[in-house]
Amino acid sequence: MLPLARPTHHPQLRPASRPPPPGRSPPARAARPRLLHRRSSYALALTRAQPPRAEAGETETSTAASTSSSSSVLSFLCPLLKFFGGGDPSQKRNDIVEVATSSLSSLARLPWGSSVAASSGENVSPTTTAPTLQLYEFEACPFCRRVREAMTELDLSAEVYPCPKGSLRHRDVVRNIGGKEQFPLLVDASTGVTMYESGDIVKYLFKQYGQGKKPSFGLLESTIFTGWVPTLLRAGRGMTMWSKAGAVPAEKLELFSFENNTYARFVHEALCELELPYVLQNVGEGSSKMDSLLSVAGAKQVPYLVDPNTGFQSGDHKKILSYLFQQYSISS
Repeated sequence: MLPLARPTHHPQLRPASRPPPPGRSPPARAARPRLLHRRSSYALALTRAQPPRAEAGETETSTAASTSSSSSVLSFLCPLLKFFGGGDPSQKRNDIVEVATSSLSSLARLPWGSSVAASSGENVSPTTTAPTLQLYEFEACPFCRRVREAMTELDLSAEVYPCPKGSLRHRDVVRNIGGKEQFPLLVDASTGVTMYESGDIVKYLFKQYGQGKKPSFGLLESTIFTGWVPTLLRAGRGMTMWSKAGAVPAEKLELFSFENNTYARFVHEALCELELPYVLQNVGEGSSKMDSLLSVAGAKQVPYLVDPNTGFQSGDHKKILSYLFQQYSISS
């Protein structure tokens, strides 16, 4: 984003003055005070709030029009999908409907977010290493989904900070970091880069961690066509904060999954609705972290959740959902 520019001042056109009548001298023109043009403190604050660029001199490729249009669509969908999606997400669900809608969502986004791009695994740090990527997003956002799919392809781990509608904590953090409430927002602590705009984030991740590889064919372009399908089919799950959410864990939870997994989607939605920060360990097909998952879970099964605060561990999505809504509700 570019800093605010000073407005250009053009001389005002005036009609030609009439000549003074004979015998009269032209009246003396009063001297105008000189005005000092200063940038307001508000403008300076806006300039300082802009996130740094990925590289010096690099231009942003996305437009403000696309951002505002996507935000307006989501603003319209939020109450509509919440109405059709039912009430309390902690209540028992219809398994057939849940699995069917999530499976169709995965089918709509194939092949993105399912496997690791060739040769990407060589560039990934071991699971035991703390991730340097921080992603602020919410599950139902199609543009956030685009970034999560790229992270699966690159076999990247990240700290995820869900920012549902009605957020009590993380949306304030996003405004403090970047100056506006827009998603997704990526912070790379290893390089000092802070970025909005999903397309720019995906290109940055592949450039920084993809060893010269490009995003898989259609990953960027397909979002506007099928990226909304999971949001619609899942009736806005993972979009708004649960009314009884608010409990804050002392340590981040850890989730082994990959973006386009049918059953992992349920857990991602619940973590978002509870606004629970977690460490995401992507283990798509071909992941270098499969051995770590096997040592923790005893099987190559996702989703697998580890809660260091209580010692809870499970690879059963139903047990995970029940545990999360019971453990991290305000009433408990």
